[in-house]
Amino acid sequence: MSDLILRNRQRTRPVNLPVLRRIARVLLEELLGLEQYELGVRLVASAEMIRVNRQFLNHDHSTDVITFDYQTSPNRDPRPASRIKGDIFICLDDAVAQARQFRTTWQSELVRYLTHGALHLRGHDDLRPAARLVMKREENRLVRSLAKRLSFHQLARSRPGRASVVSPK
Repeated sequence: MSDLILRNRQRTRPVNLPVLRRIARVLLEELLGLEQYELGVRLVASAEMIRVNRQFLNHDHSTDVITFDYQTSPNRDPRPASRIKGDIFICLDDAVAQARQFRTTWQSELVRYLTHGALHLRGHDDLRPAARLVMKREENRLVRSLAKRLSFHQLARSRPGRASVVSPK
């Protein structure tokens, strides 16, 4: 049984959740080969991310992504390679800011954070430099593969009540 719950609790950017769901399913099922997953993805603003970061990690600032792994046992038994269970909190304010910094789009940053969180749930670690390098390479590979299959720009949803204007050619 697989379950994917998406929650948009931010107003920084309107997000097309059906497109995000499709990207997440391709990542989880096709690229990571997961047979079972229970995953919550929560899109939040920086104020909520600060609260989560403070409450669970004792950090008094926002961050781009926080992952909660509910499958890891206290004695660190290996997790099944074909299953994950957890929550990924993604801060859209940070995605917008980092997109400007790295000259990319907030949609690409959103997909990168989703991928990063999924890799944590698969057991990747970014605390040690060598492990961070391995994780970053895998993250880049997965994001490139997703970009070849799906349009990240479709994650941007028009705000309700705003019409798109197409200029004549």
